[in-house]
Formats: sequence, C-alpha cells, structure tokens
Amino acid sequence: MKKVVTVGIGGRSFVIDEDAYQKLERYLARFRQKTGEGSEAVDIMEDLEQRIAELFYEELSTKGEVVNISMVNRVISQLGMPDGTAAEDSSGFGSESAQDGGNQTAHKRLYRDPDNRVIGGVCSGLGHYLNIDMVLIRVVFAVSLFLGGLGFWAYIIFWIVAPQAMTAAQKCEMRGLAVTAENLRKVSSYK
Repeated sequence: MKKVVTVGIGGRSFVIDEDAYQKLERYLARFRQKTGEGSEAVDIMEDLEQRIAELFYEELSTKGEVVNISMVNRVISQLGMPDGTAAEDSSGFGSESAQDGGNQTAHKRLYRDPDNRVIGGVCSGLGHYLNIDMVLIRVVFAVSLFLGGLGFWAYIIFWIVAPQAMTAAQKCEMRGLAVTAENLRKVSSYK
C-alpha cells in the first residue's frame, strides 16, 4: 500500500505517490538553489512548475490517475537543470543527461516578441519564426507601406493573429527551442 498526496503544481491539482512527491520536491529545491535569488528566479520557477504540470497532464490518461515515480523521472530527465548539467545527485534523480532533452522536440510557433519590439513586436516575432533578421522584415514592411499601404494592413493582421510571448515557455517556442530548464533560463536572460 502506498501513500498518496494531493499537490498543486503550476495551478493544477495532481494526486502523486509520496516517494514521487519527495523526489520532485528535492528536484525543485535543487533547481531553486541553482537559479539563485531575485524576481527572475521566481519567474523561472513559476514557468518550470507550469511546464511540469503540462507534462504530467499529457501523461495522465484519466483525471483520477496517480503520478508515479517513473513519470517524475521522465519529467526530470526531460527538463534537466538550469545550467545544463544532468539532474542526478546522491538522491538518485535519473541517469539521463539534460543535454539530450529526453527526446523532446522543439515546435516553433509564431508569437509577437515583447522584448525586441518597436511598435507591437510583429517584425521581431516574424524574424524569429522565419529565421530572418528582424531589421530586414521591418524594412520590407516600411517599403510596402509606402508602395500602396499593403504593409500597414499586413502588420495589423499579424498583430491581431499572433499572440504575444508572455511566458518563458512561449519565448522558447517562439525561438524554436525545446522547453527545458536550461532554455527557460536562457530566454529569461534575453531581456
């Protein structure tokens, strides 16, 4: 018979085995220690918890299913540590390194970039999405604005359609990076 605990992770409630909870708690404490202090570290921890909740939610087939130690091991090996080192220690975190990303693929999505915006972040978001320098896209929009006004309407449409990248996970997706702990820390320092 195993003891289970109900915990809130990333704004969602999960039922988790006690041993899995202890391992996850040790991982989060070690992660918090490596990120340091300050408001940036608080944002990174919030994004990490949201990502953990997303991964648990994807793996659970029913709402009443219990998060077990193997799920926690997979999540820990997938996310890794903020400095890119393996998430293993004397507590026995897993043996996979954070460098392989736990077979996670990166999906690039179109977002407006709030960090490099001039007006709405459309050009810098398109630049990330298309792997083109944002200055070139700004020039194209400016030229098309003077050659018939099509650039203005295209900009407005992109502004309406593309959401703004608010969280570090969304900023990773905007840049085509896998949402790992190391990449979450990188995009938080881009500001």
